[in-house]
Amino acid sequence: MDSLLSNYGITTEEFLTPVLLSLRVAAIALVLSFIFGTLAAQFMTQKQFKGKVILETIIMLPIVLPPTVVGFILIVIFGNNSIVGELMEWLFSSSIIFTWYGAVLASTVVAFPLMYQAAKTGFLSIDKDIEDAARVDGANNFQVFMKITLPMSVIPLMTGAILSFARAIGEFGATLMIAGNIPGRTQTLPTAIYVALQSGNMTLAWLWVVTIIIISFVMLLFVRTKSVK
Repeated sequence: MDSLLSNYGITTEEFLTPVLLSLRVAAIALVLSFIFGTLAAQFMTQKQFKGKVILETIIMLPIVLPPTVVGFILIVIFGNNSIVGELMEWLFSSSIIFTWYGAVLASTVVAFPLMYQAAKTGFLSIDKDIEDAARVDGANNFQVFMKITLPMSVIPLMTGAILSFARAIGEFGATLMIAGNIPGRTQTLPTAIYVALQSGNMTLAWLWVVTIIIISFVMLLFVRTKSVK
């Protein structure tokens, strides 16, 4: 790989740094969106309350909002001049703005609705009589959730997880606004491709484009294969 890249004047570190950062950011965003998306879906499918439709609409908003709007809202909430931002800086002696943690936050926010919707679809497809029968046999809600609900929703949950990862690794606008584009620190694949294109480095841009296409293709192919089964 070194020799192949060196033929084009590209170092391995220059190529791999945004790739590895994107994979790390997307992996953490996947874990967070999976946990919170699954729990939110379970809560929303089990509870009825006033304003439920409004809350669910807010949850799904990141799907339709422009990424720059999502980034703007995150900056307002977590910026240095906000209460949350000041609290985080007091707790961790650092701001989340212009760090790779900001990229994780942005990716999690945009991936969360996909995970939530997939989990909700899976939970609603379960025959409630099965869950009720388990409760009659003495299982509490947590046991029903862990031993019946989750196992019977494996395919939708897996689909949601893969789509969330794909969405997180491709996030650009919100990430650029809250994390910036600092090479080696916050520069993810989408921002790296943008900069390479702007600077005329088409070879490097193509290498990154092919990389993210391959990653996305493999994940979507896996989803399609599982859904057909």
